[in-house]
Amino acid sequence: MLKRFAPLVPLALTVLLAACAGHSPQPQTGDAAAEPVARPLSQQVEPADDEITALIDDKPYEMPQLADSLLDLGRSLIGTRYRYGGTSVQSGFDCSGFVGYLFREEVGLELPRSTRELINLDAPKVARADLEPGDLILFNDRGRGRVSHAGIYLGDDQFIHSSSSRSGGVRIDSLDDSYWNRSYLQAKRVLALAPVEEQVAAKRNN
Repeated sequence: MLKRFAPLVPLALTVLLAACAGHSPQPQTGDAAAEPVARPLSQQVEPADDEITALIDDKPYEMPQLADSLLDLGRSLIGTRYRYGGTSVQSGFDCSGFVGYLFREEVGLELPRSTRELINLDAPKVARADLEPGDLILFNDRGRGRVSHAGIYLGDDQFIHSSSSRSGGVRIDSLDDSYWNRSYLQAKRVLALAPVEEQVAAKRNN
């Protein structure tokens, strides 16, 4: 009996192997299928290393897009009333409250609340001749030898600030004005502290 079916054994094995080779594996289900799939680098949203390096090495504070959005918001608030301790459009602004509001809303930076803290902020100091739009300007306008007022440079020797109740709140003034020229104390490039994502986005939009 075995001898009778012996010639059929190789044929049966050949058919079985062919069937296994033609069977494609099915996708896994359950926990294994839920494992995250790594995205290609081209699809990742994180800033590329070369972009970050360029920002660090090539004057990261030169970000016109960030300055433009910051100052556009500031201009839209001209005429907002002055209020001591004020930090919002609804309440009104004092000088540091206005500066803090713009940087928080447009740059994502939480700045110190008072001018005394702003002058100690760890941001690059800027010579008056090197001012760029978006730079923080600090003044000594009370004759006491210490910082007492703050504004943001617009360009062309102009700056925007929340001045005083008598002066109409948020307004634009000139550094060439004798009062502000005499009161000028220091400037800082606060945009250099902007989050890396904001810097990369600004550079891409230029």
